[in-house]
Amino acid sequence: MLRPDALLRQLGALAFLALGALPAWAQDAAMPAAGMARQSLRPYWHVFIAYAIAIALVLVWVVSISRRLRDVEDRLEE
Repeated sequence: MLRPDALLRQLGALAFLALGALPAWAQDAAMPAAGMARQSLRPYWHVFIAYAIAIALVLVWVVSISRRLRDVEDRLEE
């Protein structure tokens, strides 16, 4: 059974690898046609905030489950 600290280390390593690969994925995207106007992502700030909140809530949920599981394991060892 994974301990919570090992699980958090693995999640951190996975997040680090995923974030490290983002520039490579972005470079593979098709370039827009020359005639298209340039667009910015400024109007979508609320979407980025919503995703950040959702990811934070999922991480808090995972930590909560791991703590409860550790408590159950400790009770079973007694």
